[in-house]
Amino acid sequence: MSMDTFLVPPRWLFLRIRTDEGITGWGEPVVEGRAATVQAAVAELSEYLIGEDPMRIEDHWQVLTKGGFYRGGPVLSSAVAGIDQALWDIAGKAAGLPVHMLLGGPVRERVRMYAWIGGDRPAEVADLARAQVEAGFTAVKMNGSAELTAIDTPAQSRGIVERVAAVREAIGEHNDVVVDFHGRMSTAMARRVLPLLEPLMPLFVEEAVLPEHSDNLAALAQGTSIPLATGERLYSRWDFRAVLGRGIAVAQPDVSHAGGISEVRRIAAMAEAYDVAMAPHCPLGPIALASSLQLAFAIPNFLIQEQSVGIHYNEGNDVLDYLVDRGPLTFTGGHAARTALPGLGIEVDERAVERMAAQGHRWRNPVWRHADGSFAEW
Repeated sequence: MSMDTFLVPPRWLFLRIRTDEGITGWGEPVVEGRAATVQAAVAELSEYLIGEDPMRIEDHWQVLTKGGFYRGGPVLSSAVAGIDQALWDIAGKAAGLPVHMLLGGPVRERVRMYAWIGGDRPAEVADLARAQVEAGFTAVKMNGSAELTAIDTPAQSRGIVERVAAVREAIGEHNDVVVDFHGRMSTAMARRVLPLLEPLMPLFVEEAVLPEHSDNLAALAQGTSIPLATGERLYSRWDFRAVLGRGIAVAQPDVSHAGGISEVRRIAAMAEAYDVAMAPHCPLGPIALASSLQLAFAIPNFLIQEQSVGIHYNEGNDVLDYLVDRGPLTFTGGHAARTALPGLGIEVDERAVERMAAQGHRWRNPVWRHADGSFAEW
């Protein structure tokens, strides 16, 4: 067995595992802005994995996550996530079956996707939303705001509502809008803003507060009819245990951060017991998206899937650029169709990956500051 990692633009890390039998599996282990750190973690974990049976996926997951005295956190869980994806890819290819068949078989024939409609300060969001609906999508996601102070002005609150209202008017009531606050609101601001958004009926509001303030989700959920979502910065079923009973309606684990296909499947089962739907986070590359779709075909409580084709982060290189055949990740009517292709259901263009890895990247998220010079949540 061999394991190789590739830092490829715009901000991704790919993992290739080759077995002695000649089967290649791909994974996407990355923390955005910390890709080289995760790359080092994968290299450390490879010392255990090389020489082992790749089909013992669960045993490897247990050892990789628990075999070190110090456990958890986004770097380790993301490193394990990419390895787990690649091992499932290998298992599917060895069996000649898509991964979702190995997870119990499909529960749906197509997966509903949503499209992103702007950056952190998007202009003309109504026109962007209308264009995505015309392209066939039935749901769009937008940022709710730029930076906010702990208790911001009435004008800031009304500006949020006006922007969402413009999107709602543009797409009508037969389509959906997701509003992402990226943890930029304090609990106090969330209490103020959420009731104002209720007449616009968002599909859900994402990260209304930071994950470290998850204890406040129960009170927020009781104070609004808007479904609340969280989870892109939670990395295991134990992290989700703390939020599933607090009134959230949607869980959003990321298959490249939360321990891979193995762990996200377990998180989905936990969420189902709390009547919580799944809308996995995925602003990443083609391997993460393909892994997410394999889960979506097998998860009963799946709601909708994020994807990043054309997103503003992907300058110069986009999701489909690293595929031999773009068909499996091409959407029709805002949906991804189920295929019988083995493994993760995609063929990675190894030459493109190797060529772009020579260029690499050093992507970092921006650091924002308030008008007074203090740190602001990005």
